[in-house]
This record gives sequence, structure tokens and C-alpha cells, in this order.
Amino acid sequence: MSLTSKKRATVISLNLSLGNYQQFQEEIITAAKARQAGSVCFANVHMTIEAKFNSGIAEAVNGADWVLCDGVPLLWSLQWLYGVKQNRATGLDMLPDLLQTAEKTGVSVFFYGSTPEILQQTTDVCRVKHPKLSIAGTLSPPFRPLTPEEDEQVIKQITKSGAGLVFVSLGCPKQEMWMAKMRGRIPAVLLGIGGALPVLAGDVKRSPEWMQRAGLEWLFRFVMEPRRLFKRYAVTNSLYTWYLVRQLVRSNQDQKYGVPIQF
Repeated sequence: MSLTSKKRATVISLNLSLGNYQQFQEEIITAAKARQAGSVCFANVHMTIEAKFNSGIAEAVNGADWVLCDGVPLLWSLQWLYGVKQNRATGLDMLPDLLQTAEKTGVSVFFYGSTPEILQQTTDVCRVKHPKLSIAGTLSPPFRPLTPEEDEQVIKQITKSGAGLVFVSLGCPKQEMWMAKMRGRIPAVLLGIGGALPVLAGDVKRSPEWMQRAGLEWLFRFVMEPRRLFKRYAVTNSLYTWYLVRQLVRSNQDQKYGVPIQF
């Protein structure tokens, strides 16, 4: 059965998966236990705008089996556009939850990306928090693009490891493009978790829960790294607001003239 036969709704450029957090987690674990090839993208405002201006990124993300709402603004957008109250599913939350479930169900995991230091810290943390978890392997690839021969070696290494879950930490949109390229070539569920590994490893702090609920995680990150993130947030958030307003206007016009909203 195809993993992609799920209900979705479009926000600007991305076709977001609809459902609840527990349902997504169960589906991912079920596929991982069967070593069924699949991929998970965690969508936010930045990814939405990247996909708006790059059809290759849009194709890579929308081709994933799960496109989950990581960013709170996407949840608000689904509510405004479709009246849908969608659960948030962040990579930061899904990573530890899936590790815990994988430990209980015997699913082995693989960590791909990040730095050797972060991968070692992640392994150390997992050994303490999840002593029965099977870590099939870790791999920190070079920053440059891999050759076709190197790609094949990565595929063989991960496949041979027996991992059912592969946590990919390459950053957006690099990890989404990599997962799209590997789609169907690795018998595991690939999850693009971005910067979740340093948080799990204790190397980076996450925002307080009240900021997460209020959709202000971006502000916490901005305060921590203002120089690096100013341009991204100033431009990206403005563009997101503009394109969302345009979609809302079109949606209202469609409803006014009796055109059904497509999910």
C-alpha cells in the first residue's frame, strides 16, 4: 500500500499532511518495522518560501510520504484557509518520541549528517536515555556534494545496517533534496530533522514551552543568532505573509462564487 495516500491541504507551495501527531508516529513506526521506504519532511515558513521559488525543492518536499507541520504559522494558515485544526509535529519533538518508541518496538536507527562530534554526543545521550535502543550506525558526510559512487556507498552502508529509521540532519533544503534523491533506494523511513540533533545532544538550547505554543520559536532563535538569521526572517516572514494573504483572497473568492476548496 502506498504511503502517500493521505489527506493533504495546500499552503502556498506545500501540500501538508493532515492528521494527528500520534497517528503520524504510528504510521512511521509501522513503515519502519516493515523496512518500507519512505520519507518525512517537517515544514515551516522557511521551507514553504524556499519551495515557492524553487520548483525542485517543492517537488522534493511534496513528494515525501509525510509533510508535517513543524511551524506554528502553518497551523494558523490551515485554520484560516480550510478551518482545519491541525496538530503540530516538529522534528524536535518527533525525534525523541520516535527514539523511545523504536527502543520499545525493536526498530533500529541510523543518524546521517551533522558533525562527528554531534553524532558522538547523540550516541552517548541515546545510550543513557535509551539503553535498549539499537543504533545501527552513524555517518557524517563531507560538506561537498557526493559523487555517484559515494552515494552508492552510503546507500549500501545504511541498507546493510538494517536501520528502519534514518534521521537526516543536513539542514533545509539540502536534506529534503537528499531524501528525494534517495527515495525508494533505501529500505527505511528517512526523516529530515534539521537541527534537532544538537538539541538532543544538549549542545543547543530549545525555546521555552510558552514560546513554542505561541509560535515564537523563531524569535528565540533570532535572539540567539541575530546576525545569521536577520535577513532570513525579515525576508522570509514578509514573503510568507504576502503569499498567504493572496491565497486567502483567492480562497474567499472561490467560496463566494461556489468553487469548492480542494484538499
